[in-house]
Amino acid sequence: MSNIQLFNDRQIRAHWDNEQEEWYFSVVDVVAILSESEDPRNYWYVLKNRLKKEGSELLTFCKGLKLLAPDGKMRETDVLDTKGILRLVQSIPSPKAEPFKMWLAKVGAQRIDAIVDPEKSFEQGISDYAKKGYSKEWINQRLMSIEVRKELTDEWQESGITGDKDYAILTDEMTQAWSGKSVRQYKAHKGLRKENLRDNMTNLELVLNMLAEATTTEISKNEQPAGFDQSLKVARRGGSAAGRARQEIEKEVGRSIISQANAKTPKALDETREVLILEKINSEKSEYSRIRLK
Repeated sequence: MSNIQLFNDRQIRAHWDNEQEEWYFSVVDVVAILSESEDPRNYWYVLKNRLKKEGSELLTFCKGLKLLAPDGKMRETDVLDTKGILRLVQSIPSPKAEPFKMWLAKVGAQRIDAIVDPEKSFEQGISDYAKKGYSKEWINQRLMSIEVRKELTDEWQESGITGDKDYAILTDEMTQAWSGKSVRQYKAHKGLRKENLRDNMTNLELVLNMLAEATTTEISKNEQPAGFDQSLKVARRGGSAAGRARQEIEKEVGRSIISQANAKTPKALDETREVLILEKINSEKSEYSRIRLK
C-alpha cells in the first residue's frame, strides 16, 4: 500500500510493507521539511556522503523503493523506516525536530515514547487524545496503561530481554493468554494495520491488558526469571490470570469483552459502566477474603 502522509500540510511519500508491518518514508521529502533547503536532493546527497565518511549506521537502514515522483512517474528513491527516520532527524539541526517526532508517533512509530522527551510526550498525548474525542475516563485508563507498560518493560530488561523481537513475542504471548487472540489477530478484529492496539482498546480492554502486564511484572519480580525462555512462561501466566478475570466479567455483562470498536469512533471505546462492575467484583472478593480471615 502506497500513501501520502501529511506533516503540517507538507506531503511525505510513504509505503506500507505488509510483510514487515512497517512504514517506509521518502528521505528527500523528510529532508525538505526538516532542512527547508531549496534543493533537498542535493542536501541529502551531501549529508549521505558525510555520514558515509563518518561510518554512520544510518545508511544501513536506507534502501531504494519506487515511489510516485512529481512528474507522475514511478521513480526509485531512498527510503527509511521509522527507526531510520529518527536517526535522520538527529542528523539535521531543525526546530521542527520535536514536532516531527510527535508526528511519527501518530503514524505508528513503535516505542517512540522512549526517544521523545517523556514530559512533552505526556502532555501532548493528553491534549491529542482529548481532541480526538476520547472520554476523560478512557484517557485516564490509557495514561495508567502507559505507566504499567513501562514497569513491565523495565522488568523485562532486568531479566535480560533487550531485543525488539523478543519484546514483541512476549507481548504477543501475554495478549494471547488473556484475550484469546494474538496481537495481529486482535488488530485484524478491530480493523487495524500499523495503529497502536492500546489506542484502540475500550477502557475495559485496557484494564484487562493492564492486569495482565501488572501481574506479569509482579510474578517476574518475585521469581526473577533469567532470559527469554523463563520470561516467556511468566508472560503466559500473567496473561492467563487476566484471562480468567475476563471470563468472569463476561459472565456478568453477558457478552464478549473483546470489542471491534476502534479509535475511528472514540466514544464507542468508553465502557465506564463495565469498569465499575469489575471494580465491584474485586471489592466483593476482597471483602469475602477479609471475612474469611476473621
